[in-house]
Amino acid sequence: MLRKIDHTQMGSGDLGWLKSLFHFSFSNYYNPKNVKFGKLRVINDDLVKPDTGFPTHPHRDMEIVTYVIDGQLTHADSMGNERTLSRGDVQFMTAGTGITHSEYNLGDTMLRFLQIWIFPEKSMLTPNYGDHHFEPKDRHNRWQHIVSHADGNAPIRIRQDANIYIMELDAGKEADFPVKPGRQAYLVQIEGSARINDLDVNMRDAMEIVEEDIHITAKEDAHFLIIELAVPEPVRIVR
Repeated sequence: MLRKIDHTQMGSGDLGWLKSLFHFSFSNYYNPKNVKFGKLRVINDDLVKPDTGFPTHPHRDMEIVTYVIDGQLTHADSMGNERTLSRGDVQFMTAGTGITHSEYNLGDTMLRFLQIWIFPEKSMLTPNYGDHHFEPKDRHNRWQHIVSHADGNAPIRIRQDANIYIMELDAGKEADFPVKPGRQAYLVQIEGSARINDLDVNMRDAMEIVEEDIHITAKEDAHFLIIELAVPEPVRIVR
């Protein structure tokens, strides 16, 4: 099963200094039919103007992954971590029992990043922070596995059965992504445009994929992120 989500149909927010697309219900956008996708709770596509940002705020009981697309993201948190990340860099946090952090654009160009929230495998985990730099060549015309479960082998490991992949695909190039039985995936067309199976997907669009392989043809230079995770088990009512 494939379902394309046009970015013009997503939730949005505009605070002047911050413009956001909400892939799922968040902030002032609430759609009871669009709260989550399995264990995936949030994807926000944020544009932050220079010399602005998110002041210190709390999180808990969530696995948070942030992928920087353009500009510089400066992070500081209650565990003493302070880092500035650029294009292709990824930071991750286990919010667990509670963590506070800030995120600012201290550069002189627009900052764009995706922030992803995934429900953890259990609550009240010990908070944790990390970040990783990924070389552009390692995502050029091939999938790069950047996030896995703690038992997996990706450079970043989180406390949930989820995998995240990124790729930059040259115009005219093709790629496949298998979604096995019992698995589902959420694709973000970060940049460029592509033909995915029989659907045209443009910059900032998304796609839900359930137990179906996809074939991608880049119509122009394109940039993708895929989150792959288990299909939720159906709710069983005991009588």
